[in-house]
This record gives sequence, C-alpha cells and structure tokens, in this order.
Amino acid sequence: MKHPLHWALIALLLAGLGLGIGRAIITRKAQQAELAQSTATARSGFLQLSPTDWFEVQAQDLVRAVAVSGSIKAPNSAIVKAKVASELTTLPVREGDAVRHGQLIGTLDPQEFQTRLRQAQEQVATAKAQAQIAQQTLDNNRALVQQGFISKNALDTSASNAAATHATLQAAVAAADLAQKALRDTRLIAPINGLVSQRFAQAGERIPVDGRVVEIVDLSTLELDATLSPDDVAMVHLGSLARIQVDGVPAPIDARIVRINPSTVAGTRSITVYLALSQHPALRQGLFAQGQIELDKHKALAVPTSAVRTEGQRATVQLIQDGRVLRRTVTLGASSRLANAAPDAPAMAAVISGLNAGDRILRESVGQVSDGTPVRMTPPSASSAPR
Repeated sequence: MKHPLHWALIALLLAGLGLGIGRAIITRKAQQAELAQSTATARSGFLQLSPTDWFEVQAQDLVRAVAVSGSIKAPNSAIVKAKVASELTTLPVREGDAVRHGQLIGTLDPQEFQTRLRQAQEQVATAKAQAQIAQQTLDNNRALVQQGFISKNALDTSASNAAATHATLQAAVAAADLAQKALRDTRLIAPINGLVSQRFAQAGERIPVDGRVVEIVDLSTLELDATLSPDDVAMVHLGSLARIQVDGVPAPIDARIVRINPSTVAGTRSITVYLALSQHPALRQGLFAQGQIELDKHKALAVPTSAVRTEGQRATVQLIQDGRVLRRTVTLGASSRLANAAPDAPAMAAVISGLNAGDRILRESVGQVSDGTPVRMTPPSASSAPR
C-alpha cells in the first residue's frame, strides 16, 4: 500500500497541472478574441467601438490630492481601572451600553475597606483624646509655673507632649482620609460620556491594583490617524480638507486635518497626521478608511491617465478624428482626481496642450490600434454616456 504522503504529492501535482491548463485556456481564449476582433476589423474595414471604448475630453473640476489610509480612532476614550485590589462584585454594563460621566458602572467588595476605615476612625478618636489631655496638662502647667509651683523645664516638657499628641492626631486623621478614599475607590465611576467597547473582567474575579475593568469610547468625535512621507506633509497644513471612504459606509465622508505630529515614526521616518471626521452613525472605532487630502482645485480639460501612453519622453493618446484613429502627442499636468470622486476612482491628468474640448480618445481597454484605422462609433444611450 502506498503511503498517504505519496497520494498527497500526486494530488498536489495534479492541482498544479490543472491550474496551468486553466491559465493556458484563458490566455488562448483572449488571443482568440483579439484575433477575432482583428479579423472582423480586416473583413469589415473598420473597428466598431461601443460607448465604453472611448472618452470625450471635457473641462473637469480636478483635485490634486495626497492619498491617506489608516484606522479610525476615538481620541476621547478611557479605560476604567481598579484603584484598589478587591473582588469585583457587580458590573452591570456590557458592550454597547451608553454611560454618562460620573455614573456608577460597577463595584468592588467594600468589606475590607469598611473595616480599615472603622479602625482608622477609632485611632483618630484615641489620638484626639490624648491630644486633649496633653493640651489640658499644658494649660494647667502654664498656670502653675506662674505661681512658682513647677519649673520652666516641666512646662517645656508639657508643651512638647502636647505638640507630639497633636501631630499624632493629624496623622490619624490623614490615615482615616486615606481609608475613606480607598472605600470610595470600590465604586467604579465612568470618567467620560460614551459607549462601553470592552469588558476586561467579570463579576467574582479578583482585580489587582490598576487592573483593567472596562473601556469606554466617545464616538461623538472620531479621527483618522494616517502616516505621510515628509514630502507629502510639506504640502498639507492644519485645516486641509479630505474626502474619506470608510468600510461599510457607501458615501465618502468629509474630514480635515486637526493635528500634525511634530515627530517622525521611528524606523519609517513618516509623519502622522490626524484628520477629524464628520459625524456619521455608521462610524466605529477601528474601521479602516482611505481617501485623499485635497491640495488644490482647478478646472481644466482632463483625460484618464490610463489612456495615455508614454513613448520615450513623449505622452501620446489615440485620438478619433474624421472616423480614423490617429496618434496624438499631448502635454499633461500633474495627476489629479475628479472632484467628489470616490477614492478608488481612476486618476485623471490635466491637458495642457494637444487636445481640445470635445475630442474623443480611445480608452485603455481597446488596446493599441494602428494609425489610420477606420472606426465606427455606436452612439451612447442616456444610461451609458461616457463620463
């Protein structure tokens, strides 16, 4: 009988062979389709173009932007920790519950701290009685020393005893205050308004000092933390606007830079910028977001950068003119995007020279077409008009 590993190797080889055959079939079909198109063009004498095969050059509102991406964070968040070590007795709030500043959200077992407070209060009472006795003795000795019944040294001793008992009383009061604070610390209080995002402990657990109990986040203010290169940071400033696309949110969200970190990220030399997002009910801490920080807006003739071919130092497009395809040299500006476009929209380039409004060029999906090839264009319908 063959070892199971032998069959696994055979199965792996067959899978690899099948994958290679599949790729070969796909490549073959693409070649056949291209050949069929060329044959049809050769037979008919022209290349048939659908509305999605060409682009009409028009004046567009363009935005030069810097791409950003990162995670959404709530700058106003807090982790409630135990200030004393004790057993967690109650924790009624759960993930998603809304809490208010100052609200009681849980309790630790107070028995030990109640006992310590009573002990401290008894010590205060004892120290207070001793201080009163010492003060009374001092007052009596002052009268006696004036009458000459006791010496000045005895009076000084009484004064020292009174001062010592007063200090002991003050120390006992301070200890009682600390015991009172420890008892108050068994009450877990929400430090901010927000929603409970995590519970780190369950009722009945022994919580150490500084042990985490719950996390609270305030979703009324959310920020995108994004890192930029030094060159990109030099082009932005506080207040720069951005359009951000967030996972699960269909429409882009407006944002603006509110802070720029003065230090670079260790190892990458990048710089973190913080963008405040407009409020949206679907936003949550931790969601991934991407978008562009707008540098400037301008109106200009524009073409998709994917439709431009680079030949040496020249940029060319395939222009449709008088029913034929002609290669046209163009001068283009910096890569930009259409205003209000989605972050994944194709990049556009401003046309400085070489094309006029209303000119039509082939899109990249058509491929390379020989100069002078005659074409016929299917008129666009209202729903398929090129944009």
